Amino acid sequence: MSTSMSLPISFLTFLLILFFSSSLAIPLSYNVLSFGARPDGRTDSAKSFLAAWAKACGSAEAATIYVPRGRYLLHNAVFQGQCKNNDITIRIDGTLVAPADYHVIGNAENWILFEHVNGVSINGGVLDGQGAGLWACKKSDNSNCPSGATTLRFSNSNNVVINGLASVDSQKFHIVINGCNHVKVQGVKVSASGDSPNTDGIHVQSSSGVTILDSKIGTGDDCVSVGPGATSLWIENVACGPGHGISIGSLGKEQQEAGVQNVTVTAVTFTGTKNGVRIKSWGRPSNGFARNILFQHALMNNVDNPIIIDQNYCPDNNNCPGQASGVKISDVIYQDIHGTSATEVGVKLDCSSKNPCTGISLEDVKLIYKNQPAEASCANADGSASGFILPNSCLKT
Repeated sequence: MSTSMSLPISFLTFLLILFFSSSLAIPLSYNVLSFGARPDGRTDSAKSFLAAWAKACGSAEAATIYVPRGRYLLHNAVFQGQCKNNDITIRIDGTLVAPADYHVIGNAENWILFEHVNGVSINGGVLDGQGAGLWACKKSDNSNCPSGATTLRFSNSNNVVINGLASVDSQKFHIVINGCNHVKVQGVKVSASGDSPNTDGIHVQSSSGVTILDSKIGTGDDCVSVGPGATSLWIENVACGPGHGISIGSLGKEQQEAGVQNVTVTAVTFTGTKNGVRIKSWGRPSNGFARNILFQHALMNNVDNPIIIDQNYCPDNNNCPGQASGVKISDVIYQDIHGTSATEVGVKLDCSSKNPCTGISLEDVKLIYKNQPAEASCANADGSASGFILPNSCLKT
C-alpha cells in the first residue's frame, strides 16, 4: 500500500518543485562592470557595454543589463538586433558620458543607436552628450564644425519603453524614434541651453503607436518634433520650456513625402517658448499632408506664438521663395487653449495659397497679451469656432 502511494506523492512533489523553480526563476542579469566597464568617466567603456549587449541579445531568455552608479565614457555604440528574445531591460543607475572632444562622435549620426530590436526597455540613468563645445563652434560660424550626433536613437524597432531617463546637453537631437512601432516614452527629462542649436528634445518620424507621457523638456529647439510618416501619436502631460514648442513639421521638404495623421497633444504646458502648438511646412511643392490633429488642454505662459500654422517656412530663402506649399493641412482641432502670449498675435494661421487649410476648429480658446485680448491672423484658413473664443476667430466659414 505504501509503495503504491509513494508514486503519486513523488510525482506531485516533482511537479511542485518544477512549478516553484520556474516561477521564481531570476532573469539573466549582466553587469557591465563584469565586462570591463570603468565608472571613472575617462575610460571608453563602449566595448564593455556592447559585450554585455551581445550576451543579453544572444540569450533565449529575458535578460537585464545593469549599469551601476558612476560615470561611464562611451564613444559611439550601436546595439544591433535581431535578438533571440524580446525582453531586454537596461537598468541604468549611472551616467553615460560622451567624449568631451566633440570631434570624436560629431560626424557620426548617432551617439547611442538601437537598431532592429524588439522588446527593449531603458529604465533610469543620465545621458550626458557634452554638447556645449559643439554649440559654441556652430554659433561662431565656423564652417568646419561637425553636424553633431543624436544622443539616443531607436531605428526600425518595436515594443520599446524609455522610462525615467534624463538626457543632458545633446550635441544635436536628444531622442529620435524612427521607423518604429509601439514605443512608450515616460518620465523623461531633457535639458539643454535655450540657445543650443538643433537640440530637439524628442523627434518622431516614420513611426506608429508612439506615446510620450509625463515628461519635462527644456532645450534650444522643438521640445517634441513630429516628422513625415508619424501616425497614431499621443503626447500627454509634457512641460515644455525653454524651446520652440511642440511642432508637427517641418513637412514638405521633399516632393514625395509620407504624411502625418492621428496626433493628439493634451495636458501640456509651455513656458517662455518661441511657439506653443505649431504645424510647419516648407513653402514649396510636396504631396505631404497633416490631418486629424488634436491640440487640447494647453496652458501658455508668455509664449511668442501660442497657436501657429506656418506654411511658408523657407530658411535662408533657399529653394522656396515665391512658391506655395503643397502640404495639405486638414481637420485640426484647438480645444481649451489658454494663457498668455508674449506677442500681439496669439493665433497665426498662415496656410498655403495653393492648398488652403480646411476643417480647422477653435473651441474654447482664451489668449491674453499684456492684459488685453491677443489678436488673430489668418490666411487661406477655413473652419469654425465655438465656445469662448479670444481673440475673435479669423477663420473663413
